[in-house]
Amino acid sequence: MLTKRIIPCLDIKDGRTVKGVNFENIRDAGDPIELGALYAQQGADELVFLDITATNERRKTLSELVTRIAQHVNIPFTVGGGIASVEDVSVLLNSGADKISVNTAAFKRPELLNELSREFGSQCVVLAIDTRFENGDWYVYLNGGRVATTTKTIDWAKEAAERGAGEILLTSMNNDGTKQGFALDITAQLSQSLNIPVIASGGAGTMEHFADVFTKGQADAALAASIFHYKEMEIPELKTYLYNKGIQMRF
Repeated sequence: MLTKRIIPCLDIKDGRTVKGVNFENIRDAGDPIELGALYAQQGADELVFLDITATNERRKTLSELVTRIAQHVNIPFTVGGGIASVEDVSVLLNSGADKISVNTAAFKRPELLNELSREFGSQCVVLAIDTRFENGDWYVYLNGGRVATTTKTIDWAKEAAERGAGEILLTSMNNDGTKQGFALDITAQLSQSLNIPVIASGGAGTMEHFADVFTKGQADAALAASIFHYKEMEIPELKTYLYNKGIQMRF
């Protein structure tokens, strides 16, 4: 069995870590570099940094932050937010990022995934999908969850995998920040349908939720934010709990 991954996520706005509920009511959660270094020390397998209000004009700001993060962490980290071109990715990888995450730009121009995987390798390309359950199915949302589409999440995920995405970062907007558990149904659907890893995001509140998303949801990795930021759960204890449940973890 492949080792499962625990990934803290730092949503960054104006250089600070923030967190909301259902993509709203954003509040401060601390310094992203300090938090990233702490999670690396605690045994996080990877880190994800998402600039939630990024625009291309702020790419330079984000690259400077990436450089500072790279000096303080010794585990792989993914950076996303406002990435729309090969040039954007080059800047971030040269600044020290290991992977990049694309979302809205890739949906609007799917060829971007082909271009990025050709240039940098699919292992470097993470496709983030924000999804909401409504009218009996899961649909893709864009622009940080503010713009609805009529595209089903499973259809977009399959196309993205074919175009060269190396991983899917799946965030359930219904579950985000609620601490009521991950969206197991859509996570399992993607995990069973795709031949690339699925990272589940949105809803972690207890250690049991992680166990559920790795077993029932069949996720390859689980991402969480506020429970780590506000010290509600420590990564070493979480990994020990999961290991004792028979889930393979890296210590």
